[in-house]
Amino acid sequence: MPSSAPPRRHHRLGALAAATLMVTSACTVANSEAGDAGAGGDTLRIVLAQEPPTLEPCESSLTGTGMVVRSNITEPLVERDPTTGDLEPLLSTGWRQTSPTTWVFDIRTGVTFSDGQPFTAEDAAFTIDRAVNSDLMCNVDGYVFGDDSLGLHVDSPTQLTVTTKAPDPILPLRLSFVEIVPRTTATDAKVREPVGTGPYAVADWQTGISITLERNDTYWGDAPAYPRVRYVWRSESSVRAAMIAKGEADMAASVDPVDATPENSIPYPNNETTALRLDGTQAPLDDIRVREAIGLAIDRQAIVDVLFDGNALPAAQLIPSGVVGYNDGLEPRHADPSAASELVAQAKQDGVPVDRQITLVARNGQFPRVAETAEALQYQLGQIGLNVKILMLDTAAQLSYQLRPFPKNVGPIAALIMHGNQAGDAAFTTSQYLLSDGPQSYFGTPELDERIAAAGELSGQERQDAFADIFAYQNEEVVQYAYLAHMRGLMGISPSVHYEPNPATGDELRLAEIRPADGDNR
Repeated sequence: MPSSAPPRRHHRLGALAAATLMVTSACTVANSEAGDAGAGGDTLRIVLAQEPPTLEPCESSLTGTGMVVRSNITEPLVERDPTTGDLEPLLSTGWRQTSPTTWVFDIRTGVTFSDGQPFTAEDAAFTIDRAVNSDLMCNVDGYVFGDDSLGLHVDSPTQLTVTTKAPDPILPLRLSFVEIVPRTTATDAKVREPVGTGPYAVADWQTGISITLERNDTYWGDAPAYPRVRYVWRSESSVRAAMIAKGEADMAASVDPVDATPENSIPYPNNETTALRLDGTQAPLDDIRVREAIGLAIDRQAIVDVLFDGNALPAAQLIPSGVVGYNDGLEPRHADPSAASELVAQAKQDGVPVDRQITLVARNGQFPRVAETAEALQYQLGQIGLNVKILMLDTAAQLSYQLRPFPKNVGPIAALIMHGNQAGDAAFTTSQYLLSDGPQSYFGTPELDERIAAAGELSGQERQDAFADIFAYQNEEVVQYAYLAHMRGLMGISPSVHYEPNPATGDELRLAEIRPADGDNR
């Protein structure tokens, strides 16, 4: 893994710069006093881009939540190595498939929750039922399981049997997204401060200010190096980077390339893909020519070179190389404003209301220079005759546009999304983003739905080929997405801390893997 940020690239900005430089990108001096970031020493101080919307474990597939919760406060039965993709035992010591629809999991003994309750197969069954089979509308339910119910049978305190309606060759991988909670957890509402078996427990959450975790002294595994972790949040990347430089924070999420130096940050491949999700149920986006025009209008290479400082790759699909189902035959489209304008003109001639305002929704802190990216997209789409308004939202408000049920009576939406497939299998993308009724999909087609269902039952090379064909079909026949780039992340890090980022770092920052640079536990 590289230990320094890549050298900054200088490019001729052309029309893209003309659009983005018209908007002031002033650096706001936020509340970044050292006292806000903790006292240091025994406390690992982490500054995030946004306050997590929730710490509910069944929502831990959301980036803001997963950064704090996953494998820190709570743990799954099975854990995926983010570098190799291998599944490793955690709260389950082993598993086996006894029939096409039946899996048996052996449960680790000698584990307690941070509140002292013992962990057994009953808790595992309860958690899966709560996250997957209940009416809580957990993100992990739609994202990972596609709203399919699971059969659960506690064979003994140390053995759990899970059954599926149809053969599911990747069930253990799916269960790696379910963070285990005790069976005393509320089932009629999501929790604010969860209890888990992880190396840390929630000590305090001061809304709008900070979240503090303390080391779980009853943890069954190796004790993490830091007794205490304190999270704060600052929306400006320059402020987060300055907190590293001034010794006010030990780690900072999502550092902007312009703020990165070899001394304050480490780059990593984060498996995130940015794209515009186009609401094909609303005019003018309900016309495939307009959606195709948007894809042709976007100058991906300019956005990568100018706004991402070359710290990304232009994309032609929602998953990056290395994920099962990646189609290496799909090439990113080169910008062609003339062809895009012609498509829009054809649609207008046929009565499509191309002048109707399209709202481009993006989230503050979604990725570095997200506001400037939205402005560049607005400019490029305006150049082909579309009327685009930008709506920048904080995390909680943006979630209503990200997940079903989507807001009503808001007109056509082009949602700027960033999807990270950390599971390494296209099923987690297609079930969420391509199915007609997927939790993060505006629309689809019956044929696409059938293809996704069929691919999900396959394994090996047949599975790879089937999902690769699905991404090609999406691009040719559905066109719900106009892709931007496969991203790379920059993690701000102090010289006093040792940590090696991995492809999951942007979604799941495992605190047990962080230690003082001097190697001493605190």
